[in-house]
Amino acid sequence: MDAFSTALLALVSPPTYRTVAWCVLPNHYHLLVEAPDILRLLQSLGQFHGRTSYQWNGEEQTRGRKVFFRAVERAIKSERHFWATMNYVHHNPVHHRYVQRWADWRWSSAADFLAQMGHEEAERIWRSYPVREYGKGWDDPDL
Repeated sequence: MDAFSTALLALVSPPTYRTVAWCVLPNHYHLLVEAPDILRLLQSLGQFHGRTSYQWNGEEQTRGRKVFFRAVERAIKSERHFWATMNYVHHNPVHHRYVQRWADWRWSSAADFLAQMGHEEAERIWRSYPVREYGKGWDDPDL
C-alpha cells in the first residue's frame, strides 16, 4: 500500500490540487481534495486506475479482472459537510476495524491532522461534526 499511496498522493499534489485528507485501505480509498477542475481530476484518476489495475493484474496473472469500480465526486456544501467528511475519511480504518485509533493507520493523513490540530481540537471537531450515518453504503466491502 506504500507504493499505491505514494503514487495516488503524487497525482493529487500541488500546484494543481490541494489534498486536505486521504486514507488508503486494502480495498478502497478516500480523498478530500480541493480541485478547480473536477472533470480533469476524475480523468486523471481513471488513467491512474487503468495503469494500476494493469500492473496488478499482470503481477497476479489475472488479466481482465476489474480492480477499480468507480470514482465519485461530491461537492462540499457547507462547513459542517467539510468537517464531517474530514472525520469520515480519517475514521474509515477504525470503521473497517483495521485499527482502534486514527493515528495507528499509516496510510492516512490522520496522524498529520492530529499533530496539526492537537488532540483537544480534533476531539472538538469529532464531537461537533459527527459521522453518524454519513457515507453509509459508500464503501461496503461487497461493492
